[in-house]
Order: sequence, then C-alpha cells, then structure tokens
Amino acid sequence: MTKAVNKKDGVQDSDVIIIGAGIGGLSFALALHKEGVRCRIVEAAPEIRPLGVGLNLLPHAMSALNQLGVAEELEKKGVATQEVCFYTHNGQLVNSEPRGRFAGYELPQLSIHRADLHEVLLGAVRERLGPDAVELGHRCTRVEDKGDVVEIHLEDADRKPLASLRGSIAVACDGVRSVVRTHMHPAEAVPRYEGTMQYRGTTRWKPFLTGGSMVYLGTHETGKLVIYPIRNDIDDEGHQLINWVVEISRPSEMLLRDWNRPSSVEEFIDNFKDCAFDWLDVPAIMRSADSIFEYPMVDQDPLPFWSQGRVTLLGDAAHPMMPRGSNGSAHAIIDAITLAGLLADHSDPVAALKEYEEKRLEVTGKVVLANRQISPDAILRVVEERTGGKPFNTIEDVLSKEEFEQWQARYRKVAGFAKEDLRR
Repeated sequence: MTKAVNKKDGVQDSDVIIIGAGIGGLSFALALHKEGVRCRIVEAAPEIRPLGVGLNLLPHAMSALNQLGVAEELEKKGVATQEVCFYTHNGQLVNSEPRGRFAGYELPQLSIHRADLHEVLLGAVRERLGPDAVELGHRCTRVEDKGDVVEIHLEDADRKPLASLRGSIAVACDGVRSVVRTHMHPAEAVPRYEGTMQYRGTTRWKPFLTGGSMVYLGTHETGKLVIYPIRNDIDDEGHQLINWVVEISRPSEMLLRDWNRPSSVEEFIDNFKDCAFDWLDVPAIMRSADSIFEYPMVDQDPLPFWSQGRVTLLGDAAHPMMPRGSNGSAHAIIDAITLAGLLADHSDPVAALKEYEEKRLEVTGKVVLANRQISPDAILRVVEERTGGKPFNTIEDVLSKEEFEQWQARYRKVAGFAKEDLRR
C-alpha cells in the first residue's frame, strides 16, 4: 500500500475503503473520484432495493450535490419546495416562509424520495467508477488498524467469512447502527430515544396549496404532522406522491420494536380526526397511504472523537441526528466532500482524518443538539404553550413576525444553510 492517500503521489487500489453504500458512502466515493483518489466500496446488503420515503435537500445539501455533478438530475426527479408553512393543530396558520430559489438561493430546496436520491448517486458511482464499484453482500464485522494499513474483516449475507481487505484508511459510512462506531465507542452503542415515534407514509394525491408546499402541523404531544410532495405528475391526472410523517409521544418500550416495522393508520388517526381542512383533508390522505412504517425518534450524543489512527466515521455513523430540520443527509454529503478534499491534499492520511474531525465534529454536534430543541417546527410548541392549545384571534397576539423569523434564522445559522454563509 502507499504511504499516503494523495492524488499527486499516485494512488493504488484499496487505498480508501468505504464501508457502506448509503447516501454518505456513495457521495464520498463520488467526491474521491472527483479528486482523483481511488476507493473500494463494500456494502452489507446483498442487493440494492428502494428503501425509505421522502427527505428534503436544503440549499447547502444541493450545493454539495452540485459539486458532485448530480444536482441537475435530482431536480428532474424531485419537487422544488416553494414554501414552508407552520400550522397549529387547529389548522390556524402561524406563518410561512419561502424556500430555495423562491427565497433567493442559487439552488433549490428539493423534496425527493430517498430511493430516487440513492438511485442517482448509485448510477453516478457505477458510471464513473465502474459497474462493479459497489461490492454487495460484504458486511464489515471489524476494522483492524495495523499501523501502516487497515484490515477490513468481512462476511457475506449468510454470515460466512469472506476474504478481508486491506487499505490505507477505512471510512465507516455504515449508518446509525454502525459496527465501526460500536467498536470505537462501545459505551455509545445504545441510541438515545427521545420518547416519540414516527409513522411515515406516502399517498398518491392531488397537489395541495402551491403544489410545492411543505407543511408542519401541530406538536408531538398532541400529534405532529409534516407533509410535502416528493414526485410530480405520477399519473395522467397530475397527482403527486405525497410524503407525510406523524410524530407522537410514545413510551420507551417502543424503542425495542423494529426500526422499519410496518404499521397501521389506526395507531395515530384519532389524533387527527378533526384535521379535515379546506386546503387538505388530513385523515383522508392518511387512510389512502400506499404503506405505513414506524421508526423510533433516536439520535446519539455528540462523540468526543471520530478518528482513530487510520479509521474514521462519516454521516449517521458519526453524528446520528433526529430527522427534524432536514439535515441528516445534508451533513453526510458535506462530510464526504470535506474529507475527500483533505485526503487529496494531505501527504499523511492520518493527519487528514484528524483535520476532517476538527472541521466537522463540532459543527455537526451543534446540529444534533439543535434538532432536539430549536428545529424549525419547534416554534409551534412555543405557540401551543402560550395559547394552551386553544385557537387564537390573531397570531400577532401570540407570536410576532420578528420572533418567528429570528427562530428560523437561528436554526439556519447553526445548520449551515444561512444564505450569507453559502455565498462565501
């Protein structure tokens, strides 16, 4: 193996081994390819299947994806978010704000099916790095740092040992249940459960509001809904695929359930029985869902370090955060671009991993904590506390426009998509 992962010194096969072919791992492979650094990607799943539901790509994520040359293709598949609207559980509008290009950003905010994002990234990796760039059915069981190289111990889908791989460094992109993170931080292996459960579904429905609106409705104490379109014109009648997420307080034993367990609308529909509004019939759209899954709302406290010798963490393996504020995927992609640039420029890969940690650990840790308390929709809890959950006469009696804007601006700054920061 080479002494360093440096495109100027010449890179040999397996210098960078990427563990996991999710959004972070694939983005990292594309970023390395752009920098001229070779890599190998191992993925535990024996096949790539369309998983998940919708997510939002905020302008900082789209800026990073644009650097990887896939933003234009993603725009063809997703829905450009025009506005975000905040409603009480009673259906009263608290405020709304434009997003993406409608707010003056150079790039859009994009609502998209996770499977569509993954498909675009995987297609780009196979086109640029080769059709066999992602080695499926290779589950990492352990990473061993041997001083001058790392050895990746692997098994197949049937838990039978595979030949190990050696590389200059290993980057764990293996998600919230990261094997590498567990070995590196065994005391941090159990996720932190906030006490709320998410129920996620998609429904084929006619466009609502602007056709590019994202709505936050209510709080998790009484039942919170986040809803937005993720695909346009899915049939001849102009319907959209609508992604919706319900968040409700649930006891701690819910954490023991499967993280991808099929669920039923009966688990939460009573919380929304009075939410048939003139702009959207919420109970009807829920009952018309193609499928519903439940997920516990978990994250983990920020880690003291990510990098240990020739091994580091990236994305959810490094900083799992609750899915509020649309920042999990964004920061995985930004991690990827940051680390690839440092590996290309450094003569010492170990030093590159340390600098990556210095640049990204504190930043992402602040987002993890912000998502617990000051996410964009948490302003609705302020309104509910001040009104006791009762309707208001005018929102100005409860919350000023300036206070609302300050709340949203604070989160944009912490999360890294304030307009002035992206222009630098």
